[in-house]
Amino acid sequence: MTEPLFYVDRSSILEGRIEEARAGMLDLAAFVAEREPQLMAYHCYLDEAESTMSVVAVHPDSASMERHLEIGGPKFRAFGALIRMRSIDVYGQPSPAVVDRLRKKAEYLGGASVTVHTLQAGFSRLDRP
Repeated sequence: MTEPLFYVDRSSILEGRIEEARAGMLDLAAFVAEREPQLMAYHCYLDEAESTMSVVAVHPDSASMERHLEIGGPKFRAFGALIRMRSIDVYGQPSPAVVDRLRKKAEYLGGASVTVHTLQAGFSRLDRP
């Protein structure tokens, strides 16, 4: 069985750009929902201060994340003027190609760190309604 990948990134929203970031999140989520039916979950969050944006995604496998990075590239670049990415965390085993693409994405959006966390124990019930 293929292990799902859990993706979490955090970005600081630049001063005065919150409304553009909100619109960008809505646009990005709609874009992903329409073009990536394989994704199990894709959510954009704001913290209480509306200064940090987090994106949480659940991919069924590394191929899904690779496809997402390919399809979403232009949409991610549009955030370059709105945010400074602080971190990307991936939980699971992404392919080396995915890790390379994530590092390039992080560099373009502010030089964030990319950390891959290897599963040690646990289970998922993601296939249940």
